[in-house]
Amino acid sequence: MKTISVIDSHTGGEPTRLIVDDGPDLGFGPLELRVQNFRQSFDHVRSAVIREPRGSEVMVGGLICKPCDPAHSAGIIFFDGAGFLGMCGHGTMGLMVTLKHLGRIDFGDHLIETPVGVIAATLIDDHCVRVRNVPSYRSSQNVEVDVPGIGIVVGDIAWGGNWFYLVTNSGQTLTLDRVDQLLGYAKAIRRQLRAQGICGEDGSPIEHIELHSPSETEGIDSRNFVLCPGGSYDRSPCGTGTSARMACLAADGKLKPHQVWRQESLLGSVFQGSVEPIGSKFVPSITGSAHVCGETTLIMNAADPFRFGIR
Repeated sequence: MKTISVIDSHTGGEPTRLIVDDGPDLGFGPLELRVQNFRQSFDHVRSAVIREPRGSEVMVGGLICKPCDPAHSAGIIFFDGAGFLGMCGHGTMGLMVTLKHLGRIDFGDHLIETPVGVIAATLIDDHCVRVRNVPSYRSSQNVEVDVPGIGIVVGDIAWGGNWFYLVTNSGQTLTLDRVDQLLGYAKAIRRQLRAQGICGEDGSPIEHIELHSPSETEGIDSRNFVLCPGGSYDRSPCGTGTSARMACLAADGKLKPHQVWRQESLLGSVFQGSVEPIGSKFVPSITGSAHVCGETTLIMNAADPFRFGIR
């Protein structure tokens, strides 16, 4: 019988489940090396925590790690039902309120280690968090994809901590009652990206598809729909997706340095962001709200055929 202690939170409706005790021992060293150890030797733990029957396809998980630099507040390795993530914006907001809930941090500025670099996060109050993400940028513009049953789709490929294919003029209505149609549309695009060998700058697959439309809410700049790795959609406005989007806007001169951009999800939750130019890239800052919503002890019983999740 093995147990793992987790804390659940949600950021704008998107759930995060963080391992806070009894997680796998990945040793010590840079997060990009520890995530390799996690992937190779402990993937069953990822599956047990995040997949059914304990988790769900929509949930993002994470393992809180001891940071390499003692001046940093924590390290974090994010994952979901499909695998491991380089970075997760909404998850970082969930991490911050979770660490405060545990009494491990207080309000103010903190440095967090991730597999794709060190990020800064500010706990503004019990629920409000600002994340200063890794440098983001567009690697390819106006990339055409011929999608059966849909036709030619045009989008940008951009990095915001994960790789995205961003479609601005999809012709799709981004409303909650059309989730099934939007999922089908975005999955068809992703299948063709794979089939045509279109990938991120480093050869990584593009797992996130992001669609945009104007928002009908006064004061909001845009509404988005983001297909996450696997088959679910992001209930929040997506932190890394908003980062990628703002990097594209800034590259086009449509978003000035430190100009506020407000991104809305299908649920109506909002992230407020801005960018700061660093060379040819842009460092995004994103603010949103997260709430702790559960403390759980997961039980891995040797007699349970699905103790490591349904795979």
